[in-house]
Amino acid sequence: MTVAQALVALELDTLELEIDEAILTVTVNRPAVLNALSPAVIDELRQVFGALRETLGVPCDDAEDTAPDWSVRGVMLTGAGEKAFVAGADISAMQHMTPVESREYSLRTQELTSWIEMLQVPVVAAVNGFALGGGCELAMACDYIFASENASFGQPEVALGLIPGFGGTVRLTQYVGIAAARELIITGRRIDSAEALRLGLALCVLPDVAALRDAARESLRLAAAQSPAAVASAKQTTRAVRPMSTDDGLAYEAEAFAGRFGTPDMVEGTTAFLEKRRAQFLGL
Repeated sequence: MTVAQALVALELDTLELEIDEAILTVTVNRPAVLNALSPAVIDELRQVFGALRETLGVPCDDAEDTAPDWSVRGVMLTGAGEKAFVAGADISAMQHMTPVESREYSLRTQELTSWIEMLQVPVVAAVNGFALGGGCELAMACDYIFASENASFGQPEVALGLIPGFGGTVRLTQYVGIAAARELIITGRRIDSAEALRLGLALCVLPDVAALRDAARESLRLAAAQSPAAVASAKQTTRAVRPMSTDDGLAYEAEAFAGRFGTPDMVEGTTAFLEKRRAQFLGL
């Protein structure tokens, strides 16, 4: 089953999917409740990203000479409307959870954010408005974050007697450093797009939602023009070397670099460069 077939087969109530020029836009579509991250939204996001991770970069059929399916080469994750990306988790759904239930809830959502982080193609968060609590954690699972001027970010769980549970204590530290992450988490304060940019949480800030989504699509289009196999390797390598020492990271990088040599995409890419033409990558 191809990526497109797998996505079309899904029955979704809280998400909208659109594929254009190999870019998949996933929109959380609950604007009346600021696109809150309910259990239903989490389940449907798991369906979408689960389908992507199982079908991207694998042969379309059983023929040995069939190229992998790279019909989706990038994903934009956003929220419907101008007020919210994802305003946060559904508090009413969590209020009466037992510790056992809440641990399972945390683990399922952490697994989702890991799927997003480790997906073979780039995932860009286009944050329009509120990205609070689980919404901020969802955005941080993406490769990078574009924000509109009215975007705001925060991990306000301490106000509920809780702490972040979907990856916030880990990824916020990776984005902004230990001191800034601790300050944001223990105070629960919100930051605007300008401060998110200064701290390194947002990669860039756009004036409005239209410009935000155009910028995210253009970034993904640029990535889609490259070798998808090399992009996947670059993603995997930058993630793998993050906790390593410099020496270990350099050694890992050298092995990953060498692993691309002799592949069909490397041969095509270097040949196309020397022949001054556009490369036609197979994704191998």
